[in-house]
Amino acid sequence: MDTGALKKHIYIYSPSGAVRDKVSFKRGVRRLEALGHEVEVDSDALALHTRFAGDDQTRLAAIHRAAASGADVAMISRGGYGLTRILGGIRYKTVAKAIERGTHFVGLSDFTAFQLAMYAKTGSVTWAGPALCEGFGVVEPDDIMEDCFNDMLTGQGEGTGWRQNRESARDDYCIKNAVLWGGNLSMVSALLGSPYFPEVKGGILFLEDVGEHPYRVERLLTQLLHAGVLSRQKAIVMGHFTEIKLTPNDKGFNLQSVFRWLGTKIKPPILTNLPFGHVATKVLLPVGAKLDLVVEGRNGLMLWGHRS
Repeated sequence: MDTGALKKHIYIYSPSGAVRDKVSFKRGVRRLEALGHEVEVDSDALALHTRFAGDDQTRLAAIHRAAASGADVAMISRGGYGLTRILGGIRYKTVAKAIERGTHFVGLSDFTAFQLAMYAKTGSVTWAGPALCEGFGVVEPDDIMEDCFNDMLTGQGEGTGWRQNRESARDDYCIKNAVLWGGNLSMVSALLGSPYFPEVKGGILFLEDVGEHPYRVERLLTQLLHAGVLSRQKAIVMGHFTEIKLTPNDKGFNLQSVFRWLGTKIKPPILTNLPFGHVATKVLLPVGAKLDLVVEGRNGLMLWGHRS
């Protein structure tokens, strides 16, 4: 990769959990710098207050400094927990203006709360993508993830394609001009009924999670089902659900059986295996953007660039 061909200003901040792995943090900064970027680290990025990266006011101030930085990208250091408790203090119009000026807010996991709140309050588009430590701070960052990140930086990313699990294949179809929204399933469900939950109808809802047993995944999905959220969408796209530990008591109850059961309860199609979640190989997704979804057998394609 030509490190001199692409130089962007990247601002690193910590709105959620405290950074425990400082080796990964420093490695991630070095990796971004090696790719030719100017990296600015927030003054409280490594702050510590119980399990959080500083107290609530510290983390709110970090978000607003990221918005004022003028950076091309505002990237979280890590997820964890902490954003839901400070949603009421975010100056949404201020952050929206930063997005309008060209700052891409990027993250995943706990960051879903911020992303959905931004869309609910302002309609702004943010990016579901890597955090510093888990994305760029590993020993060997994933090539596909880096390529997708560069596509976002250059504005060349027009979509993403993937191959579903075999049993998810169905008749070919195309969904036009639908809002992409979602993220971490636990966070999406946690915001239900709050002012920070987007009331999206006819959208494409993508979901992922980590460390949740299939019965807990089903329970979270059932909450969205009973609230009518799932039936109002045009499609549900499942990313990766990782770090699952089944037990002998499950007796065949697994994630696939959860998705099969859900498919009997709703009309919108359920797609699987989207390369996104707590995995190394993940694409970047524009949360709040309108896109087209094309499905041909097991092949899925999201297009948000030059759509016809």
